[in-house]
This record gives sequence, C-alpha cells and structure tokens, in this order.
Amino acid sequence: MSLPSSKYRPDVDGLRAIAVMLVLNFHAFSGVMPGGFVGVDVFFVISGFLITGIIARELEQGQFSLLTFYVRRIRRIFPALLVVLAASLVLGWVFMLPAFYARLGLDVFASAGFLANIALLLQSGYFDLESARKPLLHLWSLGIEEQFYLAWPLILMLAARRKMSIVTVAAVLGIASFVLNVALIGSKPVAAFYLPFTRAFELLLGAVLACSWDRVDQGRRASDIRAWTGAAMIAASAALLDGHSAFPGWWAILPVAGTALLVSAPEAWICRAVLASPPLVWIGLISYPLYLWHWPLLVFGATIKFQPLTLTERELVLLLSTVLAWATYAFIEKPIRFGAPAPRKLWALCAGMALVGIAGGVVALGRGFDFRLPAEIRAVAAPGRSPDMRYQECLLDLAEKTDYAADCAEPGRRPLLLVWGDSTAGALMHGLRKAQQTRNFAIAQFTAGSCLPALNADIPGNPNCRPNNDRVLGLVRELKPDIVLLHGTWERHLDNVAESVTALKQAGARVVVLGPVPFWRRGLQNEVLRHYMLHQTLVPARLAGAAASDAGYDDVLRKRLTPLGAEIISVREVLCNAEGCLTRLGDSAADIVAIDQVHLSEKGSEFLIGAIIDRVLTPPPGQK
Repeated sequence: MSLPSSKYRPDVDGLRAIAVMLVLNFHAFSGVMPGGFVGVDVFFVISGFLITGIIARELEQGQFSLLTFYVRRIRRIFPALLVVLAASLVLGWVFMLPAFYARLGLDVFASAGFLANIALLLQSGYFDLESARKPLLHLWSLGIEEQFYLAWPLILMLAARRKMSIVTVAAVLGIASFVLNVALIGSKPVAAFYLPFTRAFELLLGAVLACSWDRVDQGRRASDIRAWTGAAMIAASAALLDGHSAFPGWWAILPVAGTALLVSAPEAWICRAVLASPPLVWIGLISYPLYLWHWPLLVFGATIKFQPLTLTERELVLLLSTVLAWATYAFIEKPIRFGAPAPRKLWALCAGMALVGIAGGVVALGRGFDFRLPAEIRAVAAPGRSPDMRYQECLLDLAEKTDYAADCAEPGRRPLLLVWGDSTAGALMHGLRKAQQTRNFAIAQFTAGSCLPALNADIPGNPNCRPNNDRVLGLVRELKPDIVLLHGTWERHLDNVAESVTALKQAGARVVVLGPVPFWRRGLQNEVLRHYMLHQTLVPARLAGAAASDAGYDDVLRKRLTPLGAEIISVREVLCNAEGCLTRLGDSAADIVAIDQVHLSEKGSEFLIGAIIDRVLTPPPGQK
C-alpha cells in the first residue's frame, strides 16, 4: 500500500474553498447556483482522502491510537461548533416563537451529539417546519461525517490486524453504500439523503484514492487531464442539478468522482496555479467556521426582518459570515487545535459541548420557554395539523407511505364527497367533519403532501405523486362519488388539472374546484409576532398586503376549467376583501385562520367550509 505524502497541500484547501463557496451561493443565491449543494459532497471526498491517509499511515508505522484520533477530532470540530450552537440559542431566545425555538433546542441537542442528520430525517415531510426557518439545517453533513468516523477507524484497525487490503475493504463498502443509495433514492429519497450508510461511499472514494496512491499517474499531462475533467464534472453538477433532483442517486457520481480526480492531480496546472492560490487557500482555511456561520445568519436575518432578505442583505450576511469565520478560526479554533495539548482544554471542550446539548434539550422540553411572550401571543406559538387530517392514513407523505388506509372512504351514506388534493386539501377536513354534524353526507379523503390533483403531471421532488394520482382516479371510478372536491396550491400544472377534471366528469362525478387559499408570505404566526413586537398589540382581524390572494387566479381557473364542467368556488371571496385577508376569527390569537403560510387552522377550516358547504353539496340550477 502506497500512501500520499503527508506534506501540506495548499490545493486541497483551495478545493475546500470551492466547496464552501458552492454551498454559500446555493443558500444565498439559489437561482444562480441551483446545484451548489454538491459542495458538501466535495467536502466528504476530501475528508475521506485526508483522514484515511493519516490513519493508514499511522497504522503502517504502528503508531495509531484510537484515543488520540478522537482527541484530534474533538479539537478540530468542537471549538467553532460550540460557538455557533451557543450563538444560535441566544438569537433564538430573542427572535423566535416558542414552537420554533423548541425545535431549535432539539436541533442543538442533536447537533451536539452529532445526530443532526437523524433528527432531520425524523422531522422530514411536507408538514415539517420550512427548511428556511431551521438555523441548524446544514449540520446534517457534520452528523454524517462524525458518524462515519466512529466506525471507520475501527474497521481500518481490524483490516490492518487481519492483513486485509484497505483498498479492497473501502471499495467493497463503498460499492455497497452506493448501491443502497441508488436503491433508496426512488422510494425513500429523504433517507437516502440523510443516512450515513447511503452517503458513506463519498468518503470511501476518498479513502480508496488515499490508499492506492501508487497507482495514480502523476505526470503533468495525465494530471492535467484528470484535473480539468474533475473540475468540469463539479461545475456541471452545480449547474445542472437543483433542489428537485433525485440526489444523491446516480447524480452523485458527478461531484464525487470529479473531486477525486482533482485531488488525485496535485501536479496539474489548475491545482498548482488556481486552487493553491493565496485567496482560495485563505478561504479554505476558514471554510469550516464559514460553513457553520453562514446558514444560521441567513435564517436569523430573515427571521429578524420577518420576510426574505434582499440580494444586498444576503451579500452583507455572507460578508459578516466571513468576518466571523476568520475571527473564530484565528481566536478560537486555531489556538485550541494547534496550541499545546492540555487535558483541561479537552475536558473543557467536552463539558462545553455537553452543556450546550443539555441547554438545547431543556429548551425543547420547556416548549421553547413560551413564558417569554404574552398569553395571547403564546396561543399561536404551537403550529400543528388537525387530527382530522388523518396524517399518514388519508393524508400521505408520499416519500414515506403510498397506501391509503382502508377507511379513508366512509361507506353507506350518500351523497359521497371525495376530497382529492395536496395537504391544503387535507386542512379542509376539520371543517368538513364539523359540517357533517348538521348535514347528511359522507366523506372520502385521498390527499397527499405536495401532490396536486393533476393527472400525468411530474411534480419535481415528488416522484410518487403521479402514480398516486392514477391510484386516486381508480378509487373514484370504484367508489363513484357524487361530488369530487379538488383543492391544492394552484401554481402550475393547470393543463394536467384539466385532465383530472375531464376524467372525473367521464366517471360521472360533479367536480368542484376550490380556489387558492391566501398565501402568507412570512407565515401567519410570524405576522402575529411581528405585529406584537412593533405595536405591542394583537394583530388586527384583517391585514392588507401581507398575504398574496390574487383574485385573478380564480378567473384563470374559471376560464380553463369551467368549459370542462368544473364549478369554481373562490376562497378569496370568503377570507379576503378590500381591507385585507382574515387573520383571526375572534379576540384571541388562538383564533388565527392559518397555521403557517398556506395551511388553514381548525378555526379557519371550519369558517371556510361553513361558508361554502351548501354550494359544495348543492349543484347550481340546471346541473346534477
């Protein structure tokens, strides 16, 4: 086994700079760099290459110590992470609603234990708090890396003891990991993204490269070819992929193999002249704290402003992130990591991380310390779906479950009202159940998160939506409902919705299409908090300008779907008027009409359905 030289390689720090800049651009300017998230994959390959090289070299020399390895990891990872986690807790105390602060506390607890990826996997789904409001979302990658390094040194030690080829071990495990990733990307995309088993192949490719260095041609021409090819692959992945791509999957080959090619070619011109240039090396040296700081600052910036940041504001946040990253590296990370080793430093780091984790757990158990806010504001602080939605029974997260419960359709009674749509349709169920108490009709609910009732539409990021819609149409033909109520976030795929209307009419059903609900740009709960912080009073019953409720889209639906036999009912006409859209239905903040940007609360659902149920159940004159 031939290992790469232990001599410092500035081009690797330059490649780290490229990786972190890809991620920063993706988070701050996603339209410019839609695939910038592959910077994380670049980091994984670099990490696997460098750390496996160090371990294998020490094993070969008989000097490897598992304890020393973990001490080095603690000194490398803990200092900057401690500062960012503590800062996030402080900012959350000041600027977050209790429910979001409680979730932040849970994320701090998980991140302190390097389980952020598992916590995010368990939280995942359409009803999860929007990713843009999770300050520690980016720490999933740190969780995967540290989980990998809990097991990988032990595997290397076992391989060395049994005289096994490390290259073979790494290659076999890497192939198994990649195959598992490809196998899960269609049916379990969230798991494929967050699980260490489906990401390990990226670190293991770096490990294979480190342990087969003698087989790599280091001639200038061969190095240049590999380096330019690798750079092109990384650039292509950043340009071609986006948040809707089935990633990692097969697509991961582009950034992962591209990084390995670049790392394998230290003699290439692009590595010597570009990646090893002082500006890139400097960014690479602060890349770890820069990665840690940038996302919490972007999230808290938008939280403090109560709306998305402008282009200039995002640029200023990245500048602040760079300043903080340099300060963290120079005054915290560097002295601890490279200073004289001292047991008290190690114990202080471990104790500090434990305390921060415990603090996060206390925040979570304390429900985000809701005593920070007045009672009327606390009343809206816990977003949640109504049990009437029947989540994962009749309202599916198609990434995790694709079969509806057997009792999603009530038998016997007529007329039968079948609800077909996305999660905003599921939010109607509380109101419909209330309406059943005074009117005689049955309900069938077939709804799925982020899945419009649009036949033959391929919904980005939701590959199971199309077969789900085919399944629902089959259920319509089987159940023969009297009325089908279609509802969703009507933004696109209107031609496919028209296909649904045509198919439903052919099946003999009355088709009622419910127009879009108001879209609260900041989320209605944030509007309540914002108004309180600015005026120290409860939000008014109506707000103008805070919700997008364009009546014109109701007209678009009418123009496109009415000729096909659909009846259009406007939600805007119920919830909005010239003074603005309804925010609450009583004197308490608990009476707000929505639990986030688009999902109606129980009160909102009950109010809307109460206003339209007779129109839903009774056909217009001349129709049956």
